Amino acid sequence: MTLPFAVLIPARLASTRLPDKPLADIAGLPMVVRVARRALQSSAERVVVAADDTRIVAACEAHGIQALLTRTDHASGSDRLAEACTQLGLADDAIVVNVQGDEPLIDPALIDAVARTLASHPDAAMSTAAHAIESIEDFLNPNVVKAVLDARGNALYFSRAPIPWWRDGFAKGGATALPKSPAALRHIGIYGYRAGFVRQFPNLPPAPIEATEALEQLRALWHGHRIAVHVSAHAPGPGIDTPEDLERVRALLSDA
Repeated sequence: MTLPFAVLIPARLASTRLPDKPLADIAGLPMVVRVARRALQSSAERVVVAADDTRIVAACEAHGIQALLTRTDHASGSDRLAEACTQLGLADDAIVVNVQGDEPLIDPALIDAVARTLASHPDAAMSTAAHAIESIEDFLNPNVVKAVLDARGNALYFSRAPIPWWRDGFAKGGATALPKSPAALRHIGIYGYRAGFVRQFPNLPPAPIEATEALEQLRALWHGHRIAVHVSAHAPGPGIDTPEDLERVRALLSDA
């Protein structure tokens, strides 16, 4: 039986590094439409863009993508997601996968895997994904978020620091090779939730470690909620944060 779940794509027009990012043209289509079309290749029952501007809604509807208008003053994508779940009237136990609106190369199979991971961990409030880090440069890079898991595949912690720290292997002059067991994992920014928890999450007080690391998912761990993690065999396609990222993805899709 196919697992029922929905994909929600938060899309905010304002971006300091790339203005009007959701509407950026990529090989003839707005970025957010490309993301939604990839999500539609997953097993999701529905794919909905949660936008903060009528221009995003109009662009989606012009290409047959369902979109709804949310408030402009949300502090984060999670808050926008919570409003979307309420507007759509989703049941508390409905599974929702949050796909970022700047991931036009998202793998539909990864979306399915994140939904399945949450369904198979009934004690978890959230699910996400990670993959093995392949270079020491990524392991040491604070912009690459690392994850450490427990024996059941739940997250113990997420950090910008290089974790797990290989005490014996790094004792003689710093990190020159990657930890082997457990392998170092890079977090992938895709999340599965139950709709009831999505609506609850914005009301949880922010956590000190969330502010320190600048990682919103640490709020859930701080308050005792479990996050189940799917370990992917592959790194995801590049996301888009800057004009340079946009040109890179445009080149990839124009060559496809």
